[in-house]
Amino acid sequence: MAGGNPLSAEQQILGVISWLALLTLLQLSVWPVLKKTFGGFAFPAAFPASVLAFTLISWYCGLVRLPVHLALLPFLALIVYYLYRRDYSLAGLRSAWHWEALFLIAFFFMLSIRFANPTISFAEKFMDHAFLASVIRSPVIPPLDPWFAGGFLNVYYYLGYWMLGCLAIVSGVPSPVAFNLSLPTVFALAAVSLYAIGTLLLDRFRWLPLITLILPNPALVFQIITGKAVNPAYDPSLSWLGTRTITNTINEFPLFSFVWGDVHAHVISIFNQVFLLFLLLFAYKRWGTLERPQKITVMALIAVSLGSMPLFNTWDVLLYAPLVLITGLLILQRDRADRAAWAFLFAIPPLSILCYLPFYLQLKTTTGAIALVRTPSDPLEFLWVNGIFIAIFIALLVPEIRKKPWLLLACLPFALAGYVAAGIAVIPLVYFIAKADRDLPDILAAFGLAILIACELIYMKDNMGETYFRMNTVFKCYLPAWLMLGTAAFIRAGQWCASSLRIPPVSGRTSAVLTAVVVTLLFVLPCVVIAPDSYAPGTLDGLAYLQSQNPADAGAVAYLRSLAGSEILVEAENGDYSYYSRVSSFTGIPVVVGQPFHEFMWRGNDDGWYSDRPADIRAIYEQPQKTVSLMRKYNATLLYVGDSERERYNVTLPAAGLEKIYSSRGTDIYRLSG
Repeated sequence: MAGGNPLSAEQQILGVISWLALLTLLQLSVWPVLKKTFGGFAFPAAFPASVLAFTLISWYCGLVRLPVHLALLPFLALIVYYLYRRDYSLAGLRSAWHWEALFLIAFFFMLSIRFANPTISFAEKFMDHAFLASVIRSPVIPPLDPWFAGGFLNVYYYLGYWMLGCLAIVSGVPSPVAFNLSLPTVFALAAVSLYAIGTLLLDRFRWLPLITLILPNPALVFQIITGKAVNPAYDPSLSWLGTRTITNTINEFPLFSFVWGDVHAHVISIFNQVFLLFLLLFAYKRWGTLERPQKITVMALIAVSLGSMPLFNTWDVLLYAPLVLITGLLILQRDRADRAAWAFLFAIPPLSILCYLPFYLQLKTTTGAIALVRTPSDPLEFLWVNGIFIAIFIALLVPEIRKKPWLLLACLPFALAGYVAAGIAVIPLVYFIAKADRDLPDILAAFGLAILIACELIYMKDNMGETYFRMNTVFKCYLPAWLMLGTAAFIRAGQWCASSLRIPPVSGRTSAVLTAVVVTLLFVLPCVVIAPDSYAPGTLDGLAYLQSQNPADAGAVAYLRSLAGSEILVEAENGDYSYYSRVSSFTGIPVVVGQPFHEFMWRGNDDGWYSDRPADIRAIYEQPQKTVSLMRKYNATLLYVGDSERERYNVTLPAAGLEKIYSSRGTDIYRLSG
């Protein structure tokens, strides 16, 4: 927003072009580097690999307080070098056009959904934009915490916001637009990696793994058909769309996460998770054909991907690190004399930690203890969430079940102990483990099932209380499990279709027509289904709605966003998940405290700030004799007085010590004098 007015259509279009141009530059610069190792998969692998490399380099720029624009220099040097060597050719680009087309189709499909529902206005969007805006405003490591003056985001896994913020800085895209370009980027990167997995493992039906990203769970299908939620404890009008099916938990799946639109850590990490799956599958499939330098390249990318996980979403590394080790063991099993295979097993874990070693040295957060689940999932609710994959696996495992029916008894101990849902997942798990000809997709399926079983048996303790004791565990573990299960299920389904169904190959012309129809439906659907009921659609400026809904804040926020330099702001505080904390969220300027329970989850309350800071904010507004001294206590430079502040407090400000620097439509901003 400029001068309180939403960004124009021309500005938004230029922002999209600039963003895509930057991603293209990064991708093309890395593509030739990967050609010898990945061959025809170099082009798709270069998409996520280049973004991860840019993130790593820019992170170290922020750590040593260098401009993050410098992170672009290595990629520009690569472009110049490979242009000089004439490694770019029209023939090479023409052979890879379908990867670029897939990326753009996926990007603009998700962009159309954001265009239909762009507002930064509910759920976790205030937090997500606050972190993004904080990085853009002050790109240092660790990033400043916009909801805790004097604090840093070394209490949270912030790398996704750093990545997207640095892309916004270098491309010149303002945070309200970058917010709505973020999920399309993550979605497109994940789509390219999933199609690469399909191409790697399938001769036909290579598109099937893409379904993982757009597949609804059975509970959502039921809700769409009947208008009723599967779990009667939840009102369908809340639009949770099947993600509150298992009582007192959150069970998101990619389609919901992307459409819902929170640029949250667990969603941003999806592209890196799928990329790591591709790398592991590629290593397992092609290891014997690679030369030593090529094996080192694969291991380096796996180390960077795995090493980035704790910073993207720490829960992911707990799930994927064992999968990396299992892959290494499977590779080593084939050739124990292969030194590179031993390096895969013993070098990747320490290298992944070394990638971002300063992050661990700065980390101030704590982890909870492991505890036993005493109230497991209702088995029907469990199937309403995970039933599609379990049904696919059991159908594919029918020949194995006929050979070894006694393995069905493996579910009995779990069922007798009261963990029926875990017993259901154990059935396909034991058959995947017992298969004589199991391949890595089978291991992937078994691993995803093991995650579901683990969530039924144990959980990580946190501050969510007794009722929602395992909400975070299920929330953070189910999405990686979905990606593993979906990838494995659709790979195996594609292999079965190719071998068992006599479907003639589709001609090029028919394929083009079908693709055009599917793409058209994908782009029309958001406009038909989402737009009519959306809040302020028709823009990529996530703050444009302020102009009509909160015009007094719109102008003030635009003014604050124009201020350069280090500032700390005082604004009203009134709990979490409300319109309060909106100024810090929209500007990235730190405040005394934003949404307190979020901060409590990350920081605890050892020094009593949870009661002290809200009390001090009230005193700043209501006790003029304390206003200046309390602002100085928190190094606050700005005081915001708008409608929310007047609703929350009996605002009485001192006659001296504050200078009014902005006043419009009943909103005033003061600067601390001296």
